[in-house]
Amino acid sequence: MNAKTAGALLALVLPCAASAAPVDVDAWAKPVDAKVLQWRRDFHQFPELGNREFRTSKIVAAHLRSLGLEVTTGVAHTGVTAVLKGGKPGPRIALRADMDALPVTENSGLPFQSKQVSEFRGEKVGVMHACGHDSHTAILMGVAEAMAKHRAELSGDVLFVFQPAEEGPPDGETGGASQMLAEGIFKTFKPEAVFGLHVFSTLNAGQVGYRSGPLMAASDRFNIVIKGRQTHGSRPWGGIDPIVAAAEVVTSAQTVVSRRQNLTKQPIVLSFGAIKGGIRYNIIPDSVELIGTIRSFDNDMRDQAFKDLENVAQHVAAAHGATAISQIPDKVGNPVTVNNPALTAQVLPSLRKAAGADNVVEMTLTTGAEDFAYYANEVPGFFYFVGATPKGQDPNTAPSNHSPQFFLDESALPLGTRTLLQVAVDYLNKAE
Repeated sequence: MNAKTAGALLALVLPCAASAAPVDVDAWAKPVDAKVLQWRRDFHQFPELGNREFRTSKIVAAHLRSLGLEVTTGVAHTGVTAVLKGGKPGPRIALRADMDALPVTENSGLPFQSKQVSEFRGEKVGVMHACGHDSHTAILMGVAEAMAKHRAELSGDVLFVFQPAEEGPPDGETGGASQMLAEGIFKTFKPEAVFGLHVFSTLNAGQVGYRSGPLMAASDRFNIVIKGRQTHGSRPWGGIDPIVAAAEVVTSAQTVVSRRQNLTKQPIVLSFGAIKGGIRYNIIPDSVELIGTIRSFDNDMRDQAFKDLENVAQHVAAAHGATAISQIPDKVGNPVTVNNPALTAQVLPSLRKAAGADNVVEMTLTTGAEDFAYYANEVPGFFYFVGATPKGQDPNTAPSNHSPQFFLDESALPLGTRTLLQVAVDYLNKAE
């Protein structure tokens, strides 16, 4: 059964669902609040890149085992899953958190600021939880503990998914959500719904953001190498300058979106993230590498962007006497993250109950991407945002996720714990 069919069946059974006795989620969550805070600070101080979450996954697995759960390690390299069986029969759901950090040198000034260094694409880099995955892991550990303590009151079973490499695996490796699915986590435990959350700088602490239907963009990475011919910087006519050609490719590529796409249909973004070429001031190099990303919500627009960028790279390079070796995209990207409408309608009252109705806001389309999309393509999914920027600070100008100054207001932790608990418990027990 595909996600669309499952969503249709879900819509049919929702009106017939009977409600169980309400659960005091705040009482369930309070005993784990201090632990969630401690875990988050520890993970923040000792972050690990994708497929290298060895310390993090060891701590996660040990905690889950201490709760008496059925734990599996080494999934998609460093992933951890655990199954909790409720005291009464009922539905099966999955709750997911990501564990990986980013190649970013932290500049937050926190007393538990990361000082970790690792290697990324052949370079020494700082490592930071600049996207908040440390908080996601800590929150789900707290939710697992709260649910395990009250398992006798739960109807149904829960799969806890602690995923590596959400930001993408290292070059030449597999990983992330698609790899966890390929290794069968939804075959041995088939949930009827999957839930996840993400702390987000564009919302203030205390707020929760959601959207029914498409929420986050598809993401694709591209790689373009402009090949010229090396020569002395004093004699540019003696070679072919790939730097000038690459600069014009970057400039001309801006028309791929602004002049080639119907932006009244859906948004689309094309951005370059790195330009690498040359090593000395007076040597024109042989080649320049360009890497970047395309974000989209429509498959036809996505495919057209690939074709147009390839066209720009080839013809601009040729105009300079250079050649372009293009990989557009350079591997399979993330699909659009879509919240199942029927599931969204079902869980929205739970979000409002846990956060307060005035604090739950509907989001516009978000051009950030998430590999949670793979899970939501398998079964109906619901993914939502928890505000990270302190109250009183403008979230539009606050350091964003992926910034070296990214700052999480730690009041997001208890709110994340309570909202995820409320959504999960209500879903399980309303099906009685």
